[in-house]
Amino acid sequence: MCVRCTQVKCLIRPTMRKAALLYNPDSGRRGARRQAQLYSVLALLQGAKVETELFLAESAASAAEKARQAIADGCDTIFACGGDGTIHNIAQVLANTSVALAVLPMGTANALAHDLGLPKTVVAAAQAAVDGVPRRIGLGRIQFNDLEGYPSSRFFVVAAGAGVDAHLFYKLYAAHKQRLGMTAYYAQAWRLWFNHPMTRFQIQFAESGLPESRQAVVTELLAVRIRNFGGILRELAPGASLDRNDIRLVYCTTASRSAYLAYVGGTMLGRAWKIPGIDLAHTERVACRYVPAEAAGSRTAQPRVYVEADGELLGRLPAEITVVPDVLTVMAPR
Repeated sequence: MCVRCTQVKCLIRPTMRKAALLYNPDSGRRGARRQAQLYSVLALLQGAKVETELFLAESAASAAEKARQAIADGCDTIFACGGDGTIHNIAQVLANTSVALAVLPMGTANALAHDLGLPKTVVAAAQAAVDGVPRRIGLGRIQFNDLEGYPSSRFFVVAAGAGVDAHLFYKLYAAHKQRLGMTAYYAQAWRLWFNHPMTRFQIQFAESGLPESRQAVVTELLAVRIRNFGGILRELAPGASLDRNDIRLVYCTTASRSAYLAYVGGTMLGRAWKIPGIDLAHTERVACRYVPAEAAGSRTAQPRVYVEADGELLGRLPAEITVVPDVLTVMAPR
């Protein structure tokens, strides 16, 4: 029996036999080095008697198309060779299938790889997948209006957000991110800290296991599924876990920039101190809406509040975030 079976839901399935490597050449940096690493992974998998093919996925649509092609070709495992955005796009196809997701951390942040406890080097992560155990997890699901105003929905693996963080992704162009990596995030976030108007919106949710519904008017909402983001953020939402069938909310009723900084600073230092105006909760569902104009005390239309998931800009409010249990298989280290 898997040593983790008393803690998480594991699957018994045949040894990995046929795999696809879906590579996003725009994910992360150091393209030439990444190519060499991919060929090393190909050699490793072939040496382990795993039939393997490499696919380039240069866009979200391409990643979905190539993932469907790999499934049709009989692949039992798809390696996401990139960051959390690449994983996000592939997970849309693998959800509700028996095909497993394996992760090669080749992106900017690699939050899911950190949370799964994967080795930091690409080849070692591939070996961990070959030697690993299939783990069945739930996915977050966000329903929203896309940027043209049409209803849409997406699964998410790591986190979804509305408010300040999604506005950051709206402002952060892909080319800028690729060129500067995480430096781009920090620089743009610092500028937004002083310039973003902190638009307020309304959320409604019930604490997990409790019937009473709660409402709050907030400037930021994060719905988090993973415990460890890695890097400087570490535990951004203490209590979050892929082993739970709910989401960990971090919501901010304050527009105080110093409160935001204090909370993020606490996560960087590994201290879960209480910050007035920033609260946490477990919930299975949260609805996000614009504050009615009369309640906001304004006759003009509110600025748009954007939503994102796994670092990908999706659209805008209104939005609803839930969890779909037992929907994706990931290869985790033993």
